[in-house]
Amino acid sequence: MDQLRIISWLTFIISVGAILYALIFNIPDWMVYAISLIFIPTVLLSFGLLAMAKGSKEEEEAKRKEPFIGY
Repeated sequence: MDQLRIISWLTFIISVGAILYALIFNIPDWMVYAISLIFIPTVLLSFGLLAMAKGSKEEEEAKRKEPFIGY
């Protein structure tokens, strides 16, 4: 879970940085479209992964109490 959280934070920061770059600097229109098509969904995906990587306290306790029985 820690690796997922680290990767999600990195992609979130890179995506937000790219979106802010497209908003602040005067770049060609096609680059703005490309950045928006790639990085807006990436922001949403990484935010969702961050929300999923963080479990509630009840889930953490249930994982500790239940023995692993395999699949």
